[in-house]
Amino acid sequence: MKSDLTVRLAGRLSVLRAARGWTLDQLAAASGVSRAALSRLENAEVSPSADVLSRLAAAHEMSLSRLFAMIEDGFSAHVTREEQAVWRDGETGLAKRFVSPAASALAGEVVECKMTPNSEMVQESPEVVGQEHHIVLLSGYLHVSLDGSGYNLGAGDSLRYREHGEVRLVTDRGQGAKFMLVSVTS
Repeated sequence: MKSDLTVRLAGRLSVLRAARGWTLDQLAAASGVSRAALSRLENAEVSPSADVLSRLAAAHEMSLSRLFAMIEDGFSAHVTREEQAVWRDGETGLAKRFVSPAASALAGEVVECKMTPNSEMVQESPEVVGQEHHIVLLSGYLHVSLDGSGYNLGAGDSLRYREHGEVRLVTDRGQGAKFMLVSVTS
């Protein structure tokens, strides 16, 4: 059974490609995602990974959060837990709940993230260079590497930064991490 989020993403990806007048082959060349994978994504046959979504957002010159915001209709002041989209990446063990999702009329978003023990998530380049981010670790342990500097976060710690290069998140073998990620668009 296809999730509502997968179907909405499929529709948005198809519309974005059509708006640029690109063929699947042209989008494949621009994003580094195979034509076959793009076809399956646009037909909602598979759910995209974080890496694939990041590549597609970059090809369309937008942040990943902006891509997600585009699949929402307007924005509501009150977002119940049942309305919060959840996305899971089976490859990295990362799960995201869009607690206060991005919207075109708002500057920020809040995402609850969970990573399984002994997992790693790497974002090689920023979705938006210089974008402001705040991580608040709720539980567990998280090592964050930003442009060669490393930070060990324990429960209650926060890390704030502007993204300019690679971001690497690593959990410990014995415990995962649950954290809030706040992103602000200038």
